[in-house]
Amino acid sequence: MIALELLAPAKDLTCGIAAVDHGADAVYIGAQRFGARVAAGNSVEDIQHLCEYAHLFGVKVYVTVNTILYDDELEPTRLLIHQLYEAGVDAILVQDMAILQMDLPPIALHASTQTDNRTASKVKWLQHQGFQRVVLARELSVDEISEIHREVPDMPLEVFVHGALCVSYSGLCYASQYCFGRSANRGACAQFCRMKFDLLDAEGRELEHQRHLLSLKDLNQSQHLESLIRAGATSFKIEGRLKDANYVKNVVSAYSQRLDAIIAQYPCQYQRASRGRCTYTFTPHLEKTFNRGFTTYFLQGRQPDIFSPDTPKAMGEYVGHVKEMRRDSFTVAGTASFSNGDGLCFINNVRALEGFRVNRAEGNRLFPQQMPSGLHSGMALYRNNDQEMERQLSRKSSERKIPLQLHLQTTSDGFSLSAEGVEVTIVCEHQQAEKPQRDNILRQLSKLGATPYECSGVEMAPDFNYFIPSSMLSELRRQLTDALIQSARCRFEGSEMPSRQSRDAVSLPESYRFPYLYNISNRLAAAFYGTRDVSAYELKGGKGPIMQCRHCLRYALGACVKHGGRKPQFTEPLFLRLGDGRRFRLEFDCSHCQMNVYAAD
Repeated sequence: MIALELLAPAKDLTCGIAAVDHGADAVYIGAQRFGARVAAGNSVEDIQHLCEYAHLFGVKVYVTVNTILYDDELEPTRLLIHQLYEAGVDAILVQDMAILQMDLPPIALHASTQTDNRTASKVKWLQHQGFQRVVLARELSVDEISEIHREVPDMPLEVFVHGALCVSYSGLCYASQYCFGRSANRGACAQFCRMKFDLLDAEGRELEHQRHLLSLKDLNQSQHLESLIRAGATSFKIEGRLKDANYVKNVVSAYSQRLDAIIAQYPCQYQRASRGRCTYTFTPHLEKTFNRGFTTYFLQGRQPDIFSPDTPKAMGEYVGHVKEMRRDSFTVAGTASFSNGDGLCFINNVRALEGFRVNRAEGNRLFPQQMPSGLHSGMALYRNNDQEMERQLSRKSSERKIPLQLHLQTTSDGFSLSAEGVEVTIVCEHQQAEKPQRDNILRQLSKLGATPYECSGVEMAPDFNYFIPSSMLSELRRQLTDALIQSARCRFEGSEMPSRQSRDAVSLPESYRFPYLYNISNRLAAAFYGTRDVSAYELKGGKGPIMQCRHCLRYALGACVKHGGRKPQFTEPLFLRLGDGRRFRLEFDCSHCQMNVYAAD
């Protein structure tokens, strides 16, 4: 049986618990420092609380330690990893190879997507360095994932399935550092790719004016999980460590239900990696939480319409088009229902996102707080704040329980109650009952309340008809749930980590043209690579590309002859220009089907 893992993001302890309650098999969270989102840090104490809760359901907790490190951060990082291990963390996500040079506890290591994992040779090399899992680049297709799995079949593969997309290959983006002194490799990305640009040709002609040319739509592979499973992926990662609990609840629930449906089709092939059944008080709907429009990216090869040039902001769900305009209201043609306080938006005539709040909704007639000046009949409307959905998610919206089949038996001096190999006993007189006791026994033992468990049945011998006081049954029930909880925690505390393989002495499977692309920012990383050159872009800069992208503007403009486009009518090289005048040269590396961005000024 292949265990499938739904991996959810957690900004904080509240989000982590919400992820567990709504169906996650694993949660990833940042510690106070050294995670790739500086705004999403958590104390070791909170992470320990999350581990204790998650492990009750067999849910694992991974912590991101995936920034590059400076020399004065090496010892604090080592101490942090030891603290995380003591807190019960199941694995850490790593970018900086300096960590492999440290004296580490026996904690599993996952190679972050920041280590640029897009080929089988790189994955094999990482396996030889001692990593137990690799997080693949977001840009890979099903065929490319399948090839990696064929070449390295014993390496667990983690893939992103939902959320925001970086336009550059992860770990190889230096645009934020170059422009703003904020390193993406140190968790401080300023989101250069979400900004407005002009697109100029070599003669200075403006091909596009102030558009978000590098801003991608959000990833959504909810309808392609089975293809990813067949390709060899076993962990399915939702992006969003800066998102709130409502986002986590909705998205995790949607993907959890989809995975359950696939497993129901193939019950002899797949199972969930954790335990427990979730019951929901709402219907998950991916379009109702933050999204910039959806794309499957390169899952099935290069596709048009993967970026969102009009806006980098949330569009939400399409709800219809404007039918009739009045002085203070308008009607919507569509099937959506609306609530007071809904947030709606549209792309206006100058291709900019314009939004407004619905003050009052009367069926499909909406009364905004103020009528938007750019709204006209026929325009498409989107809802990026659904008040009814937010109300549902703000309450308790899911409950996760582990079904227990209880077994009640007599002992020499009392009774025993057992489940899942755990048994507890009480001393109690064997007193034959005058009336049938089965209904009362079932009622009393089923009161599992706030525990992680629910009773799916109680097995007793056919002739079992003893009177057991309700207080004794309650004590048996309490002892058993306490013992089960302790057993669940001990299973994780006593689990064996895979042994570290001896590191491969051979050089990297790929050689980067520019030294800074290795992201060597400290002496231990330099020693790992067998060099004395601490060459990270953050320390020395570099003359090579500041971004390497599979997203291609030549293709987006319909001018990629390789993919059926017309011959370009512009003169290359092309340049991106920020509003402040800074320019960036585009290089189209057609042999690798890649666009590189260089600092031109």
